[in-house]
Amino acid sequence: MDEKFFAKHPDPTKQGVNISKAKYDTIRGAILAALANGKELTLKDLFAAVRKTMKGKFDGSISWYTTVVKLDLEARKLIERVPKSKPHRVRLK
Repeated sequence: MDEKFFAKHPDPTKQGVNISKAKYDTIRGAILAALANGKELTLKDLFAAVRKTMKGKFDGSISWYTTVVKLDLEARKLIERVPKSKPHRVRLK
């Protein structure tokens, strides 16, 4: 059986989810690589970068896992939303 990981939500009133640790680690690596070197990306650009990295190498919904892992990384203070950005942008903290 696959090891599970509890992915947190940055809003304490919302519940996190249990997901595959291997999938979490894979998507986490792709997100952190996309945001390396001080890059700020819109959500659209972040999703595109992760999709490009994972294409043909990932079993599951890349968009769903990217959303869950992005929220977890925000909750763990590894990435942050850029204040007052339109459209919504994220960066490493």
